[in-house]
Amino acid sequence: MSTETPKSAKLTFGDTSLDLPMHSPTLGPDVIDIRKLYAQGDVFTYDPGFTSTASCESAITYIDGDKGELLYRGYPIDQLAEKSHFLEVCYLLLYGELPDVAKLDDFVNRVTRHSMLHEQMHFFYRGFRRDAHPMAIICGVQGAMSSFYHDSIDINDPWQREVATIRMIAKMPTIVSWAFKYSLGQPFIYPNNDLDYASNFLRMCFAVPTEDYVVDPILTRAMDRIFTLHADHEQNASTSTVRLAGSSGANPFACIAAGIACLWGPAHGGANQACLEMLREIGTVDRIPEYIARAKDKNDPFRLMGFGHRVYKNFDPRAKVMKESADEVLGLLGIENNPTLQVAKELERIALEDPYFVDKKLYPNVDFYSGIILDAMGFPTSMFTPIFALARTVGWIAQWKEMMQDPTQKIGRPRQLYTGSKNRDYVDIENRG
Repeated sequence: MSTETPKSAKLTFGDTSLDLPMHSPTLGPDVIDIRKLYAQGDVFTYDPGFTSTASCESAITYIDGDKGELLYRGYPIDQLAEKSHFLEVCYLLLYGELPDVAKLDDFVNRVTRHSMLHEQMHFFYRGFRRDAHPMAIICGVQGAMSSFYHDSIDINDPWQREVATIRMIAKMPTIVSWAFKYSLGQPFIYPNNDLDYASNFLRMCFAVPTEDYVVDPILTRAMDRIFTLHADHEQNASTSTVRLAGSSGANPFACIAAGIACLWGPAHGGANQACLEMLREIGTVDRIPEYIARAKDKNDPFRLMGFGHRVYKNFDPRAKVMKESADEVLGLLGIENNPTLQVAKELERIALEDPYFVDKKLYPNVDFYSGIILDAMGFPTSMFTPIFALARTVGWIAQWKEMMQDPTQKIGRPRQLYTGSKNRDYVDIENRG
């Protein structure tokens, strides 16, 4: 039993004085517990964006923006990206510890053998226009999963939660790749159980029935790293959306569909797409000085996308690993005849050397490198966010499962600072001036 004296914070306003309990995490700042604030003090807190509010207790992911640190269950992201692989990271996020050989083999086998979609889902895809954004398709298909898999929507049954978990991780590569194939007007490619997770996804995206397709191991490694680096990122907007949806008791497929919908926003999952579109706008290397000058001009609305990060103040720990993969992929595929990639490499060089960028900590972030890699692989920008959603699915599920097992969790119900009209009486229409 701990002998530490419980900490508290004193809040005084008007004639009221409250002692609020404080909690100390294993890492990060102390937390003031304001759950009784309204009941005891008849006041709310005001925190737009919830940037100073801990909405839950979690043991999954930790971020230190000042140090440039990202931990999955305590393990640094660079170590996992270098030494592990995506499905092992999935196991870690879901169950809290790295697996032994037998546990990992069992997990990989279960995921591998649940990758097919119900055959009737073919017809669901065909209900969309061919030019529908892939995010619209995967959001709809994910939500529709609950209508195909009735045996895994009882949130109060631990086994059904587990089955739903495996199904979503296993089927997301198929869902996303089929959205891509549908947009191209090409036949759907079924999963192949002989391939690893990343290779299987790439094959389902780029293979055609008329010829054999062999996945290059460099591309597989790069894709696996993209999945790993995007697997979870603490209580971001989409994860918080999943938790909020889950707090109502919604089934897991609906909760993940809600997360996908939130991720679709350009301020969240669309950052790497915005970065690539910026590179294409610049067009050629000789135009870079013009855009650098615009970026430095405070009166110009132009901003360089893919540089710096709202959370990581000094450097993005994911970017270093992603840069290695970017260099490998570009070395394999070449950039000599690709103006967009030439622009990317020159911008990267400038950002790492120019005092303006260095002083303002505008370093290339993970979105910069992942966008370059996905573009070089042959993905259109419309597929960048769906691939992000594929990777983040395991993080959403891990957070959802953790919430379902939390005895303190209750339905989310944020309050507001009301600034509308005070109570007033209805006036009949003929009497309104």
